[in-house]
Amino acid sequence: MQLSNVLVIGGGGFVGSHVVSRLVERGLRVTVPVRRRARARHLILLPTIDVVEADVHDDAVLSRLTQDQDAVINLVGILQGSRGTPYGPEFAQAHVELPRRIVAACGTAGVQRYLHMSALGADPRGPSMYQRSKGDGEALVRASRLDWTIFQPSVVFGPEDKFLNMFAQLARFFPVLPVGGAEVRFQPIWVGDVADAFCNALGNHDTFGRAYELAGPRIYTLRELVEFAARASGHPRPVINLPGAAARLQAMMMEFAPGEPLMSRDNLDSMKVDNIASQQPFEPAPELQIELTPMEAEAPVYLSGENPRSKFASYRARAHR
Repeated sequence: MQLSNVLVIGGGGFVGSHVVSRLVERGLRVTVPVRRRARARHLILLPTIDVVEADVHDDAVLSRLTQDQDAVINLVGILQGSRGTPYGPEFAQAHVELPRRIVAACGTAGVQRYLHMSALGADPRGPSMYQRSKGDGEALVRASRLDWTIFQPSVVFGPEDKFLNMFAQLARFFPVLPVGGAEVRFQPIWVGDVADAFCNALGNHDTFGRAYELAGPRIYTLRELVEFAARASGHPRPVINLPGAAARLQAMMMEFAPGEPLMSRDNLDSMKVDNIASQQPFEPAPELQIELTPMEAEAPVYLSGENPRSKFASYRARAHR
């Protein structure tokens, strides 16, 4: 499948930045809509990329963005939002209404290829608003007539992640780390492997109409991940497992703290089920052409602060910028 122009919605975010950089490396022309162009400074200097200020929740704007595109990738996702049944308005807008709008815009513009970021554990009947909204968004994509591919990653780690970095930051200031759900299991996957999966699937007919779980090579409990992040940051700390009521009280207090919450009650609800692949040991589908990267090979580098170089330096050099 020959592709030249790709619209990446959510391309300015953590995973999106890695996906975009790989698309650029392959010579594709990439359009990335963002609310504020200044927040995508790390992408603006890349070759063959157009960063535009746009509100993707506006149907007319989305219709214009999809014109003359060969494919659309949707990477938009949020972890926090107000409470509601079955989920609050922020989850509904980001995970359900936006995919609905994108599918409609693709149909109008004649864009057939669509790649969608969902999540491991996405389920319309899941225990958390995050999982339920992701599940409903996924259902919309599956019901469309597009050539879709869905990805369902476990927690994604990388230099800009808000998971391992959060625990490493907390370890710098607190002598003990109390966490809820310490025995819940996760299967973290390297952000570069996720980006490669998207890019390798983009023009591959074998991936059409398929959903892929994405997970790393090893399963960890949350306790093990927190201990690892603290140790890798140079501040090893003991981890205390909070009982259910105490964990919920802690999460509720964090929801009302200034800035973006580190934890919410909905995050705790998501941890009522393990976040691991359904088949173990996990092996990525061969058509994705990815080799799983161990967490121990990459995370200590950025958690210790030993890698100040920009991951985009090579692309800027090639563009002579």
